[in-house]
Amino acid sequence: MKNSYFYKKTLSNIYKKPSEVSEVTSQIIYGERFKILSKNKSWLKIKTSFDNYIGYIRNEDYSGDHSPTHKVFSLKVTIFDKHKKKTKYYLPFASKFSIIQENKRFVEFEKNKWILKKNIRKINHEEKNYLKILKLFLKTKYVWGGKTYKGIDCSAILQLFYYYNNKFYPRDTQDQLKYSKGNIEIKKFKKGDILFWKGHVAVCINNKKLIHAYGPEKKVLIMSITKTIDRIERTAKLIVKKISSIRY
Repeated sequence: MKNSYFYKKTLSNIYKKPSEVSEVTSQIIYGERFKILSKNKSWLKIKTSFDNYIGYIRNEDYSGDHSPTHKVFSLKVTIFDKHKKKTKYYLPFASKFSIIQENKRFVEFEKNKWILKKNIRKINHEEKNYLKILKLFLKTKYVWGGKTYKGIDCSAILQLFYYYNNKFYPRDTQDQLKYSKGNIEIKKFKKGDILFWKGHVAVCINNKKLIHAYGPEKKVLIMSITKTIDRIERTAKLIVKKISSIRY
């Protein structure tokens, strides 16, 4: 059997070791493809197909059959039951799924699981306006390893722009820094500039402000570029290591 599976739960932590008390290094969301490197009764060691990220998830809620036709274009979408009543569950941004059936307002993506049409796009849809995607996460709490409405870190918010657009981009800041072309000369900032520090990344929304998931503020927010640079240098003793730009 071909070693290619997709995740069927709304989201799950990816752990560094096969234990729920282990460090959370990332997350996997609905419809995300992965390969199984090893497994036991309780845990899978996986490598995600999009970015080759390796870690552990619970040995449950996955399938080998998936041909996504659509994806979520909203911070989160409510899942409704067969009576079109809201459940307590959501699909996170960029979840990829196939439609079983549809009506005027809803689509069914699994048996008795429905979501609103207005929150989805076709699988090949590209959103070149990265601010539309990044701003979806404003005020989302900062969570190390997170990449959904429940919590997100600085590198995930940037990677999700590329993931949504079906384009490769690394998961962790250190790998993003190596992968991204750029320089370390600070001149005038412009919209689309990506600022890298050791262990942190932010994106300029214009020549004065940036957006980032910032640990000390515990959320995604917009801040002054110069004040952020000064604050990180003052509090963390870190300087900007590279300035790149969003490419699509």
